[in-house]
This record gives sequence, C-alpha cells and structure tokens, in this order.
Amino acid sequence: MTGEEGLPRPRGLSAWTTRRWLRVGVAVSLVVLALLGLTGAWVLSRTASISEELVDVQSSALTTSIRLESALLNQETGIRGYGATGTADFLTPYQQGLADEKTHTARLAELLSGDADALRDLKTVEDAAETWQQRIARPIAASPPGTPSPLSTERAAEGKDSFDAVRAAMTGQQEALRLDRANGREELLATMATRNWIFTAIALVIIALAALVFEGLRRGITTPLDQLVADARTVTGGNFEHPITATGPADLRLLGAEIDSMRVRLVRELAFTEEARSRLDAQAADLKRSNAELEQFAYVASHDLQEPLRKVSSFTQLLKRRYGGQIDAKADQYIDYAVDGANRMQTLINDLLDFSRVGRVHSTHQDVDLDAVLKRTLSVLSDAIEESEAVITQGPLPTLVADPTQMGMLWQNLLSNAVKFRRPGEPPRIHVEAERDGELWRFAVTDNGIGIAPEYAEKVFVIFQRLHTKDAYNGSGIGLAMCKKIVEFHGGTIGIDPAYTDGTRIVFTLASAPPEGTGHEGTKHEGTKHGRAEQTP
Repeated sequence: MTGEEGLPRPRGLSAWTTRRWLRVGVAVSLVVLALLGLTGAWVLSRTASISEELVDVQSSALTTSIRLESALLNQETGIRGYGATGTADFLTPYQQGLADEKTHTARLAELLSGDADALRDLKTVEDAAETWQQRIARPIAASPPGTPSPLSTERAAEGKDSFDAVRAAMTGQQEALRLDRANGREELLATMATRNWIFTAIALVIIALAALVFEGLRRGITTPLDQLVADARTVTGGNFEHPITATGPADLRLLGAEIDSMRVRLVRELAFTEEARSRLDAQAADLKRSNAELEQFAYVASHDLQEPLRKVSSFTQLLKRRYGGQIDAKADQYIDYAVDGANRMQTLINDLLDFSRVGRVHSTHQDVDLDAVLKRTLSVLSDAIEESEAVITQGPLPTLVADPTQMGMLWQNLLSNAVKFRRPGEPPRIHVEAERDGELWRFAVTDNGIGIAPEYAEKVFVIFQRLHTKDAYNGSGIGLAMCKKIVEFHGGTIGIDPAYTDGTRIVFTLASAPPEGTGHEGTKHEGTKHGRAEQTP
C-alpha cells in the first residue's frame, strides 16, 4: 500500500492518528479507573460489613449476655433472701430479673439468629435457667411470706448445684461470644490493613496512569507540535530552505508533510517571483528610459517644428494677402487650405508640447485654492462663456497640495469642453462640485451637452482620438488625455459617469497631498500655455 505522492503508507501503531491514540488512552484509563473503583468499593463495603457485625452483633450480643447473667443473679439473690427470711421485698428483684431475662433472651435470639453455635449456647443457658426455676425458684417463690421457706433449707445443695450449672452455661456462652468478638476484631483489622494497601495501590496506579498520560501527551502531541511550530517559525522568519520534520501520530506527520510541501512550493514560487521581479525591474527601467526619451523626443520635435511651421504659416498668409483674388478660384482655395493646415498644425504642436510638459515641467507642488483657480479659469474663458450664454455654477471647492499650473489646465480643458460640446439652440448649464471621499476628494463637472455614448467612455481619454470631425467641432483631440495625465500625476483617477444621461458628467479624484516622488521642483519653460482641449475619444 502506498499513500500520497507514492510514499509508503504506515502500518500498525505508526498509522494511528491523534484522535485514535486519545480514544484508546481514554478507554484504557476509564477501564483501569473503573476496576480500581470497584476494588475500592468492595474493600469499603467489606470493612463496613465487618465493622457493623462487630459493633451491632458481636459486641451487643456479649453485652446482652452479661445483662442476662445479671438478671439471673438478681433472681438467685431474691429467691435466696426470700427463702431465708420470708420477706416479700426479696421477691421484687426476682420478678424484675424474670422480666429482664425474658427481654435479654429474646434480644440474644435476635442477634444470634444466623449463628447456630451461639444459638445452641443460648439454648443451653435457657435450659439450665429453666431447670433452676422449676426446681428451686418457683417453689420457694410460691411459699407464703412471713416465715422462712422450708424448701430453701431442704434444697439448698440442689439449688447451689443447679445455679452453678446456670453460671457455667453463661460462662461458656460469654467465652464463645468473646472469642467471636476477638475473631471479628482481628478480621476487621486485617480487612482495614488490606483496605489501606489497596487504596495505596490505587493511588500509586492513578499516579502512574497520570504520569503515563502526561508522558504520552508530551511525546505524542506537545513535543511534535512544539517541533512543528519551531520549524514553521524558522521558515516564517525567512529561512525557507529549513525543512519541516514531522514526528508523532500519523495525522501530525501528515500535517507536517503538508506544511513542508507548502514550504517547497513557496520556495519555488519565491524563486519564480524573484526572477519575475528582476525581469520586471529591468523592463520598468527600460520603460522608464523609453518614456523619458519619448517625452524628450515629443518636446524637442514639437519645439523644433515651431520655427519652420511659423515660416510656412507666415508665407502662406503673405501669399493670400498679396495674390488673393489675382489668380483663379482654385489657387485661392489651395492657399486657404495651406493657411488652415498650417494653423491647425501650430495648434496641434502647441497642444502636444503642453501634453509632454505635464509631470515634467509643471511639478511645483504647493497649497492651491481650487476655488480661486476656477475663478481665474472662468475669466480666461469669459469670451466663450459669454458667446454661448453658458451658466456655470459651483459648490465649495477645497484647497489641495498640487501644481497650480496643472490645476488651471485641468479646469480649462474640462470647462471649455463643456461649453464647446453644447446642444444646438440650448445654452450650456455647467455645475462643478466636490466632496470628501476618505483620503481623496471626489470632483464632478456636469453639463447638459450632447453627452458621450457609454461605448466611448474609455476612448475619449486617449490622445488624438476624436468623436467628431474637425468641421463639426474644432480642436486637436488632446484635451481629455491631458486631463487624465494631470489627474493621475496627482494620485487620482478620472472617468465618465455612465448613470448620468442628461449630458456629460466627468468625475475625477485628487489626493489631499501629492503621491511620493511627484513633489520635486520643475523648471517652467518659456512659451508654455494652457492647452486647448475638447471632448474627444
């Protein structure tokens, strides 16, 4: 037979679990204690029986026999006095002796009911007393009072012999009773000695049993568990190569084997994790370097394109002013296309330049009153707000530790989008609000514009993605992408609220303080401007 993982399955006592050992140990202990209890109960019962026999029967019988003898002596004394003097007062002890004799004889018969030899001795005493009564006591007691009884003199020798027989019978009975009592006392002492030895043995057996139970628990449970705990602590302390050695019952050994198997798997997982983390660190370093190069490339490319683009725009505008209307209509249209393309390229490069500067140039964190920043943004957008007849309301806004320039860019992009993407023939209604959400602040910019379909909720935050053509809504498609970059740079998230269907609600969070690693001072390059953004996928 084999167990898990091909290991040989233990047989015999080695296969016993802790529960089985405990059951067997408890059962054996209960059997031993029951036997000891029965033995102790039998010894106590035997001692009590012998003691009761000695006190209630043998000693009482001897005492009653002595009282019977005293009653007979009272009878003999009374009869002898009455026979010698004829005085009636001597009959009183005689008559009392007769009553006492009857009482004591009945009591002795009751006490000795189970002892044939003792009853035979009592019968001998009764017969001797009856003979004395018949031949001496009753005839003398029947004599008239006042004068001595002639029978007392005539039967004096017979009376003496007859009562001596009574005395002899009483002496024999009492000797037998004394012997029985002595034997009973010896038996009681022997039984008590046996009882003491048995209880001493019971105590020793209980102590030995307790020692065996304690030692069994120590060797079979506590010591293996202590060893298992010590090995587990060594492993949890960081020494994952330390093997876990399991001892004790089968279930504890199985537990130890499972823990050691888990340790082995953990070692393998740790090795794999370390290797993966090393690869990830290398990839992260490569990615960081690549991102830095890309940002630098975007900045340099957009910056270096400014000069030739300005020349193209200037000369195309110059061509339009000087030769507009002098050539055919096709030429005027081509010149307009060139001027418009140059202007849009200028806007796109400026927006790309602003996007590349987020987190790289504008990163001076300080206390920023978002309420004041919002008011400045509204002032910048006043022309567009007045032209569209937009109504912008707001709730209280907090003061955060952030980059003031980036906060201005964030508000400007969000509000300009809300104004731009309005419903035809309906003035924009825009509301800005903020509330505390644990360690973050949750902001919402709600408008009554054309809205965003749920399937484009993620796409609108991708750079250069648009939902509308440039003829419908102007812009470069970089505004919401810049908002996402600013919010994430400040430790927050941004998204579209899908539950709001009367327009668009953009929800974003900002931390009260910037995340670690984003609080360094940056350098503001000349030519930086607020990016113009619009709602684009």
